[in-house]
Amino acid sequence: MASFTDRRGPAPRGASASLPTVVAALVDRAVTPRHGVSEAQQAPTSAREGGGAADPLLLAVILGLVGFGVVMVYSASAVYAGQKFGAADHFLRRELLWVTLGLGAMAVAARTDYGWYKKRVYLSLLLSLALLVAVLVVGVRINGARRWFHLAGVSFQPAELAKLSMVLYLAHSLARKAEKVRTFTVGFLPHVGIAGVMMLLLLKQPDLGTAVILGLTTLILLFVAGARVFYLVIASLAAAPVVYQSIVGTTWRLRRMLAYLQPFHFRYDVGYQITESLIAIGSGGVLGLGLGDGKQKLFFLPEAHTDYILAIVGEELGLVGLCCIAASFCVLIWRGVRAALAARDPFGCYLAFGITSLLALQALVNLGVVLGSLPTKGLPLPFVSFGGSTLVVDLLAAGILLNISRGAPEPPSALRPSPFAWLPALLALTRSNRRRGHRVVIVSDEAAGPAAAAPPASSLAPTLVPLSPAALATLAPREVDPTEVDLRPPDPGAG
Repeated sequence: MASFTDRRGPAPRGASASLPTVVAALVDRAVTPRHGVSEAQQAPTSAREGGGAADPLLLAVILGLVGFGVVMVYSASAVYAGQKFGAADHFLRRELLWVTLGLGAMAVAARTDYGWYKKRVYLSLLLSLALLVAVLVVGVRINGARRWFHLAGVSFQPAELAKLSMVLYLAHSLARKAEKVRTFTVGFLPHVGIAGVMMLLLLKQPDLGTAVILGLTTLILLFVAGARVFYLVIASLAAAPVVYQSIVGTTWRLRRMLAYLQPFHFRYDVGYQITESLIAIGSGGVLGLGLGDGKQKLFFLPEAHTDYILAIVGEELGLVGLCCIAASFCVLIWRGVRAALAARDPFGCYLAFGITSLLALQALVNLGVVLGSLPTKGLPLPFVSFGGSTLVVDLLAAGILLNISRGAPEPPSALRPSPFAWLPALLALTRSNRRRGHRVVIVSDEAAGPAAAAPPASSLAPTLVPLSPAALATLAPREVDPTEVDLRPPDPGAG
């Protein structure tokens, strides 16, 4: 199978035209320059000038889901918040705070070249593993699970950061190993091993849903990178006994599974949430009862503003509202895959595929749980459910995806923008002793003549800096053609 780095010859003999091969070939074709045409010539004009704008349709879908989520969170939580906290807008105010933080993180990530994360992949992975270990020791136990850090009234779930860190690690490692991904000891075992360690830490919390999402995302990225399907099947079979024991060996998980098979048989027991969810969706019909007119949020459906917010959407906006949400995530998946195939390098391609897979799997599982197609799991709907660390991390990942969709060429390492590159400029603007601007004109030796040796007449007069044509060419060796440099002397009346 042809890889991203092996672009000179055909695929090795014996390589079958499997789906991973086709996907990798499409990606390879997208990032490989055509023969006889330079990368600068085949790139769009906006990309050659520093990259185009982020995908407007992808941005519109994300912002639309976030705005819709704010409205539905208030609709689903107003009565409950008024009863418990004495203020109907309690969750709305907190949601707006998390949305503000999340949109800020998305804006910074969208303007930061995704190559900036390459040198920080292992740091983020180690930090995530350390947080997953620490939460088992000092984390807050809520509803029998120790998944959160709680400080100054703010809760943070390290599992959300761990998922993004794992995707960054997989994208970086798979892009670096290229053709070696097809080998067991180098391309497959290390990635599955790291994912397995992280999944075991998640199961200790316990958080089976996030562990399954993480495992599926790892398998999807390995599949896209071209790992042997036989290895993926073996990994799935090896994980099956662990998942089975996690369900059968835990009483409350086993009862949830029985409630999934016969929800109304456990109507007032472990099947209470799913039955109330089905009643809410059935009550909505095609057009719904109207925004704000739902009945199940009146202390019938638990977690109405978080994991089961889609049930309130179905009750108040009906089948039309559910179809609009499903269509929005379909568009998000489409544009995410499109951004992956148009990425400038394998790292960006795998990173876009991983982020898209994370968001798609979470949305699919949440939709399946609300409709009774999957056993009950505590996974929120991305961008729509009540915020917190989940919303902030999802918007941060969306910002990275938006940056990949720009299709901008990689800047030199010295010029690569940092997320905090604006701080020196801000400090400079606050200085009171600003200097007046001084104009410098670079011309050739012949064009400068005796004017270069004479001092400027005033502090605002331009200074002529004579350079040879060879020195002029070194100013921008990758962008500027020396024959195109204007060597004429400056117009004296233009200053």
